[in-house]
Amino acid sequence: QVQLVESGGGLVQPGGSLRLSCAASGSSFSIYNMGWYRQAPGKQRELVAQITRGGSTKYADSVQGRFTISRDNAKNTGYLQMNSLKPEDTAVYYCNANLATLGYWGQGTQVTVSS
Repeated sequence: QVQLVESGGGLVQPGGSLRLSCAASGSSFSIYNMGWYRQAPGKQRELVAQITRGGSTKYADSVQGRFTISRDNAKNTGYLQMNSLKPEDTAVYYCNANLATLGYWGQGTQVTVSS
């Protein structure tokens, strides 16, 4: 079993940057694929970016070229670097670790992009 804790959210102006972190504990983080999801008020949760345990990445079209997902298995931590933030990026961001039928979620961290 894996416990995930997100951090790094906050209030930022349009055009600004934030880096989210996802600290994992309880199991070997390196065997899991990892993803970042977000959920805005009144909307469904959506995939933002994912990174496989082998390091392959995939991004939603809306964040391609602005966000970068990465992981440091030695630190059991995943990251989401978010640049050129827009008001429409405002949401609660969730970290997910998954392997086959297993899936774990963090509690989420709020990101608000506003002037």
